[in-house]
Amino acid sequence: MNHVSNIFLYEGPNSPHAFDVVPLQPRNGGLDAMCPLCKGRGQWNTEFDLVSFRCKRTACDRCHGAGWVETGTDPIGLPDIEVSPEGYPRWTIRFEPSDTEVEIDPAQPGLAKT
Repeated sequence: MNHVSNIFLYEGPNSPHAFDVVPLQPRNGGLDAMCPLCKGRGQWNTEFDLVSFRCKRTACDRCHGAGWVETGTDPIGLPDIEVSPEGYPRWTIRFEPSDTEVEIDPAQPGLAKT
């Protein structure tokens, strides 16, 4: 059964209201500063239905959905799935190099310079 909808499309994280009803991600202690792209949310709206209030979101490519980034040279551990020697999938941690372009702003602790 079809329902009435009025879908609004967002261009990206810089669109007005792209972060509406998207909560801030808690800092897990392993990362240093809020992501300058998603501003600590880890995702943003790509579509929003103004009738049913349903939305589609996309994860931030810069922080991989964590909302926080590493400012030093430490590698970043990301959850991933790999195939075990027995042929079954299993959870593992994949390490990627950090993005060293981000600097912490001393005037605003916890926020990255943009």
